[in-house]
Amino acid sequence: MIQTIGVIICLGYILGLLFTAVPWGGVWILVLGIVGAVLFRRSHTTLRQLPQKPPENTSSKTKTVPNTRQIILYPRVWIAAGLVGLLATVYFQWRMPQPGTKDISTFVPADNNTNQEQLVIVRGEVGSSPRLTRSQRGQFWLEATQLDEVKNDKDPADIPKGVTGKLYVTVPILQATGLYPGQQIAVTGILYKPKTASNPGAFDFQKFLKQQGSFAGLSGRQINVLDTDEKRQWGWWQIRERIVQSQVRWLGIPEGPLVSAMVLGSKAVDLPYDIRDLFVQAGLAHALAASGFQTSLILGVILQLARRIKKGTQFTLGFLALIIFLSLTGFQPAVLRAVIMGVAALIGLVLDRKVQQLGSLLLAATLLLIFNPLWIWDLGFQLSFLATLGLIVTASRIVQLLAWLPPAIASLIAVPLAATIWTLPLQLFVFGVVPAYSLFLNIITTPLISIISIGGIISALAALIWPAAGSALAGVLHYPTDWLIKLVEFFSNLPGNAVALGSISTWQLLAIYVLIIFTWLVRWWRKRWWFAGLIAFGIVLVPVWHSANTLFRITLLEAGAEPVLVVQDRGKLTLINSGDEGIGRFTILPFLQQQGVNKIDWAIASGFQSKESEAWLEVLQHLPIKNFYTYSNKTENTIIDQAIQQVLQKQQGIYQSLAIGQTVNTGAVVAQLVNDQPILQLQILGQSWLIVGNVKSQEALKLVKTVGLSNPQVLWCTPDSLKDLVIALKPQVAIASSSNLDSKTLSDLSKSQTKLFFTGRDGAIQWTPNGQFETFIQATENKSSVL
Repeated sequence: MIQTIGVIICLGYILGLLFTAVPWGGVWILVLGIVGAVLFRRSHTTLRQLPQKPPENTSSKTKTVPNTRQIILYPRVWIAAGLVGLLATVYFQWRMPQPGTKDISTFVPADNNTNQEQLVIVRGEVGSSPRLTRSQRGQFWLEATQLDEVKNDKDPADIPKGVTGKLYVTVPILQATGLYPGQQIAVTGILYKPKTASNPGAFDFQKFLKQQGSFAGLSGRQINVLDTDEKRQWGWWQIRERIVQSQVRWLGIPEGPLVSAMVLGSKAVDLPYDIRDLFVQAGLAHALAASGFQTSLILGVILQLARRIKKGTQFTLGFLALIIFLSLTGFQPAVLRAVIMGVAALIGLVLDRKVQQLGSLLLAATLLLIFNPLWIWDLGFQLSFLATLGLIVTASRIVQLLAWLPPAIASLIAVPLAATIWTLPLQLFVFGVVPAYSLFLNIITTPLISIISIGGIISALAALIWPAAGSALAGVLHYPTDWLIKLVEFFSNLPGNAVALGSISTWQLLAIYVLIIFTWLVRWWRKRWWFAGLIAFGIVLVPVWHSANTLFRITLLEAGAEPVLVVQDRGKLTLINSGDEGIGRFTILPFLQQQGVNKIDWAIASGFQSKESEAWLEVLQHLPIKNFYTYSNKTENTIIDQAIQQVLQKQQGIYQSLAIGQTVNTGAVVAQLVNDQPILQLQILGQSWLIVGNVKSQEALKLVKTVGLSNPQVLWCTPDSLKDLVIALKPQVAIASSSNLDSKTLSDLSKSQTKLFFTGRDGAIQWTPNGQFETFIQATENKSSVL
């Protein structure tokens, strides 16, 4: 009875945290508790029949008496669970990070224009080992203690300010070399506040920093070390660094960091991004996350070596090994979950009792969420919990269904399949992509991953004693690691390796998980698991099919000073412009992936950006393009342009030069480049769109008059020419990349009948034939206020 009550209370707490995504979530969870109390006034549950020992005065031959135990759950149990859920929502809000009165984020200028950038010197303590970012800069956390403003780029202000807070710092890589946690430094750079996501599918930097308890960043230029004491303070980072250096010495890069990541987790190791992305794209991200596999391996080795000594000593040795492993990995949620479950298994060993894995998983989740309730929305925590749940409740049933196969092969298939069943809906909700070969790749790489992990742990232990021995042992793993990388590369390069279905909605996510839970708990559904699978496929694929055949939408992405348009026309897609390489990688590709786009039918590069060829090459490496039109006034093709043509040729795409005055007809869109400044005219479902490049306003007016363009319904231009073009052309809607206009200009524009949008302020802007223009940031804020 106590166990069942504990399960209900724990579920009430977890549901309370999940209900923080719902308005008045705490009240709703309390209402559910009251409803449960009414519906289940007395729930009688037979646990089991236990044999009773016969009385001492009876014959030993007396048969055991069945003892049927029943659990009676009174209404107060359900009400208590509801109250716990209500308190969980309050606790979640209380633990939500908020900047203090002296937090360094409060000293960031409200307007971070390039012309108003203020150099500052921030003093503090290094909070993490430096890591390499995608832009090849060093990144680390800094616990700020003092802030000085800089005069004339050299002299600090007279009165420094005492500050608090955690800073996300990036500096040139050479400046970050040699830094270590606990070191006192002064960083000269520019403070900024992180931006929220401006485009659908984009990374929310502001949300990421807030989850880390940080509210500002520092783009550093120079670092001065204040702590001249050569004696470093001891820390787990030193042991971690010793292991990584030992394994990299003989294995090299990327094999060395990969082995270290498979032992300590990718969050504790500076793994190259190309390898990290390769494994994630192939569906092997779990191989880079230290979690249950490593803890099970460590416990298995410890208990096997100590099988002949007392159980108390076995518990002590196992517990110490788990704590050391946890400290080395950096207290990641997935590792914490695995360690708690490992400790529960050790306790069961000492007490000579079988531990219920499902109960220990629920206990681990509850303890972790009490420690940090914000982890309820951490993707790593969610995937780790769901994958483990799948292994506990589904893997054995899959093995039974595969009884016609040899047990080893059945188990090899069941483990990744069970984890996939429970995690794939969440992955679709977040990323909208299905790794097509993930299951097969997991099966064939499991032996290699096991060998590398076991060898990596042995090498790490040897490196702690003698680094040269650790390097020698790591060298043995060269071939298995090289084979693993080549296998992942091979499957990642296969056609259709990642199928974009588009991000599923919340109702689809909940419906699929309801089906999975019914198949787990309800006998009728358990026998008809194939029927539940068909329904789940229908829940995902029917909306995808309907959207592909009916949706018409234009999205103007927030891409800085260049207009990037995506036209979705009933399954056909047109992409106009691409920005630079960063826009292609972090804006265009995530958006198309979220929308379930697997190919681009028409691409038009109108020459707005000098570096747009690099962005097109980035897009082409992930998505095929059928028809590619490009305007270039260069007399010779660059190396990148030649690479684009080669990729298109492999994809059987068409490469065509776009001349001034030439018309490109994509069906719903007719595009024409009317000038080399450039000026691009679009006809979209009877509407005229005019896109004016980065030219001065007077020149733009002359060009518009010279070409003789009619008044457009929609105008896109730079902020410098916005006022003159709006007054001259009188469009219904005008869009500019930034809202940094003086008050007089804004006042004059407000008198016109033109509706103004600024992508720098409003984010991406979307339009459908049956609706008005909708801004992404405003829509996101409205959705957040509802949730």
